Amino acid sequence: MSNLFEAAGLEKSAPRPLADRLRPKTLSEVAGQPHLVGPDGTLTRFLAAGRLPSLILWGPPGCGKTTIARLLAHETHLEFEQLSAIFSGVAELRKAFDRARARREQGRGTLLFIDEIHRFNRTQQDSFLPYMEDGTITLIGATTENPSFEINAAVLSRASVLTLNRLDDGALEDLLRRAEAEEGRALPLEADAREVLKGMADGDGRTVLNLAEDVFAALKPGAEPLDRAHLMGLVQRRAPLYDKGREGHYNLISALHKAVRGSDPDAALYYFCRMLDGGEDRLFIARRIVRMAVEDIGLADPQALVIANAAKEAFDFLGSPEGELALAEAVIYVATAPKSNANYVAYKAAMRAAKEHGSLTPPKVILNAPTKLMEDEGYGEGYLYDHDQPDAFSGQNYFPDEFKRRPKFYDPPERGFERELAKRLGYWESLRKKRNSE
Repeated sequence: MSNLFEAAGLEKSAPRPLADRLRPKTLSEVAGQPHLVGPDGTLTRFLAAGRLPSLILWGPPGCGKTTIARLLAHETHLEFEQLSAIFSGVAELRKAFDRARARREQGRGTLLFIDEIHRFNRTQQDSFLPYMEDGTITLIGATTENPSFEINAAVLSRASVLTLNRLDDGALEDLLRRAEAEEGRALPLEADAREVLKGMADGDGRTVLNLAEDVFAALKPGAEPLDRAHLMGLVQRRAPLYDKGREGHYNLISALHKAVRGSDPDAALYYFCRMLDGGEDRLFIARRIVRMAVEDIGLADPQALVIANAAKEAFDFLGSPEGELALAEAVIYVATAPKSNANYVAYKAAMRAAKEHGSLTPPKVILNAPTKLMEDEGYGEGYLYDHDQPDAFSGQNYFPDEFKRRPKFYDPPERGFERELAKRLGYWESLRKKRNSE
């Protein structure tokens, strides 16, 4: 026993939150992670094989990372030791390693659980390595951030990364049914309000149970079920799960960009509003809309860039929240515009050619001759002034003479305004062949 209250048995009768009372007692009770704890799950197979490697559990808040770590310690008869990277430093780690070493000398193993492991710096993370390698500890780290970016490669090479899912509607409903069984009565909510409550939880199991507990506490047995509007008034809406400095930031801007590229204005607006709701920098979004206009639309609709820049200027002028409507208009415009990446492809191809071929000199025929020496060297000799030629087109070669053939970087598709550009290029190409054969 760790204190006198536990020794006297008083701790068991102390008030406990619903989420704590419903904490799973076996891995099979963990909700929403069948790929890990189901009959054919990864952890199920590890335990069946009698081995538990060090693990990095990667998933959103409230998906069961801490619970799984505790249950794994119980299943493998390892001493469970927990530290939080937020509150612990080198001194705490050293003490934990010393305790684990002492247990090992007594023939006992240690499961060291590090919550928010991504908050440890590289040196602190490296301190785990010798103890992981010699088996003094089985490390289980929990993180909400992408391990590829936040965890040292040396630690990742010695651990298995397991991804935990955001709890879906079915998993949240399962938790609500467990809560009803624990409370001995149905959750006093109408059907649509029940769906709203699950939506408020945002895939977080702990949150859905906390919200349910608020409802149970507010309405005594026999009370009329709450409808959607009254539920919204009773419980405070949870802040969106969105960290604009980390992966959520990149995930949503990527989703917005791909929805625009896929010409789905509804999905694009949804992700746009998700970012606004999460507090994203409006000018960051405006810059990305401009990028979409040049990368995914280009000359298929030259007006897209004008609209995107105008939306940015309108936001600068109006500010929030009025200016956000201008950004929404730009999102709709770029999502519904004809798509072309010909400009993007042409730029990359031309840049690749420029790097590969070095400092080739342009053909002398198109170079000016401001000095007598340059004139004697043939600079500008034979240049045909296009405006003086039939159709205002000379058909001369403008690439360096060392180019074996004239590259075709820009190849417009038959979409939007580029359909007209393709006609022009085809016309000029036919004239070029004709003039060069004369």
